[in-house]
This record gives sequence, structure tokens and C-alpha cells, in this order.
Amino acid sequence: MTVKHTRTGLTLLALATLALASPVGARSAAAEAATPSQSARTAIVAVIEAQLAAFQRDDAAAAFRYAAPGIRARFGTPGHFMRMVRMSYGPLYRAQGIRFLDLQQADGQLVQRVLVTGADLGTYLAHYPMQQLDDGQWRIAGCVLVLLGQGRGA
Repeated sequence: MTVKHTRTGLTLLALATLALASPVGARSAAAEAATPSQSARTAIVAVIEAQLAAFQRDDAAAAFRYAAPGIRARFGTPGHFMRMVRMSYGPLYRAQGIRFLDLQQADGQLVQRVLVTGADLGTYLAHYPMQQLDDGQWRIAGCVLVLLGQGRGA
């Protein structure tokens, strides 16, 4: 198993961790019950699906809306955010297939695991830490991709 490391990806992960630790405009996912509710699971899946669909349409503004406040602050504009996704998260940017796995709790936050088939036909496990805003909406606070199997041209 290989972890996909990129400078931008690691920066994004670090920023996501900082964003989740910040109480401004968000409450901790630890405030959720020990076992996430079905409504939380459904909302989280919908947010991730919507962002992936926005990537497919090259709709930077829509994709950016699903990012947590800390990520939005780091990248500033939808264009900068989308450029980072294209460069560092190609398997998500042009996902050929997705399958939602379990929603886990890790260090007091909810993390949705998603099995992704990239455009290169590689298989990846995406870990999406999620942030719940004060208004109850869920946002994506980062993503860690783990390469599980090589695709074509590897």
C-alpha cells in the first residue's frame, strides 16, 4: 500500500487539521453522538458526491462551496482551489467510480472513507475528514488519498 504524498496535499491535510481544531464558525464533530446518526451519514455522502460532481463539470465555484472554512481561507478563490485539486488530487478530479465505505470517528472527528477508481484506473482509498458548521451543514475539511492498486500505465 502506498500513500500519495504531495506538498500541496500534505499542506491541505495540515490545514484541515487546523481548521477542525478552530472553534470559529464550527462545532466539533465530537459534539455528535458517539455513533453518527443516519441523517449525518446521508448529509456527508451528499456533500462529497456534490463536490465530486462539481469536479466532473469543472465547476470550481460549486466545488469550493463544499470545502470547510479553513480550506476556503487557505486557497482564497475557487480557481486556486480547483488548480490544487487538478494537480494533487487527479483521482478525485476525474473519478471513474466511487463507493462509499464506512463513516469513522478519529480523534473526535468524523471521517468518511470512499473507495475511488481514478482516471488512471488506479484504486484509491480516500479519507475525508468532515466539519459540521454551526448551521448544521457539513463541509469537507481535507482529503488523504491512499493508493491501493496501480492502474494502467503504472
